[in-house]
Amino acid sequence: MIDAFFIAGTDTDVGKTVASKAILNALAENGLNTIGYKPVAAGSERTEQGFRNSDALYLQSAATVDVAYDDVNPYALELPASPHIAARREGVEINYSVLSAKLAEHKANSDIVLVEGAGGWRVPVSDSDCLSTWVQQEKLPVVLVVGIKLGCLSHAMLTLDAIKADGLEVVGWVANRVNPGTEHYAEIIEMLEQKIDAPKIGEIPYVPSVKRKGLAKYINVEPLIKRN
Repeated sequence: MIDAFFIAGTDTDVGKTVASKAILNALAENGLNTIGYKPVAAGSERTEQGFRNSDALYLQSAATVDVAYDDVNPYALELPASPHIAARREGVEINYSVLSAKLAEHKANSDIVLVEGAGGWRVPVSDSDCLSTWVQQEKLPVVLVVGIKLGCLSHAMLTLDAIKADGLEVVGWVANRVNPGTEHYAEIIEMLEQKIDAPKIGEIPYVPSVKRKGLAKYINVEPLIKRN
C-alpha cells in the first residue's frame, strides 16, 4: 500500500503547490484522509505564531486531517533563496531524521500524505546534499509537475531522467499552465504525453488566484488510488 507521494517540480514556480492542492482536493472528494507535508520551505514570513510559509499554509488548509503548522512545515526558512543558502544564513541544519519522523507520524494518522518538494528535483538543502537524497531514502513514488512554458520540454525530460536514475518511479504527472500566452500549448502537451511513461493525472488551466480555488475537477486521482 502506498501511503505517501512526493510532488516534484521541473523547476521553481511551476505550480507544485497548485497541483498539490488539486490532488488533495480530489483525494478528499474520494473520501480519503489526507495530510499535506512541506518539509522545507524558504521565503517564509515572520508572524506572531512564528515563521509561516504561504505554500505550506495552503497544504495545511487543503488537507482533511488537522495538523499543527510546525508538523506540516518543520523547516520554515525566512530568506527567499535556495534552501541551502537560507539555512546557512539562518544557522539551520536540515536534518533528514526530523523529516522522516514527521513523515512516519503523518502516515500513521492519514490514508495518504502528499509531500511537496522545494524548487526542482536537485534542490540543495546543504552545501553537500539535496532534498532528493531524502526522497530516495524514503523510497517515495513521485508525481511530476510540469509548468507549461517555453523550455518545459527539456526541463521535464531532464527531471524525469534524474528521478529514474535515482531509482524512483514517476507514477503520474500534472500539466500546469503557468502562462496563458504560451504558444503551441497543445503540441507541448502532446509531446509530454509521448515522452512521460506515466499517466497524466491532471491538466490545470491558467486561472487567476488559482490557489484560492477548488481544483479537484482538474485532477484524476484514480491512478494513484488504484496503487493502493
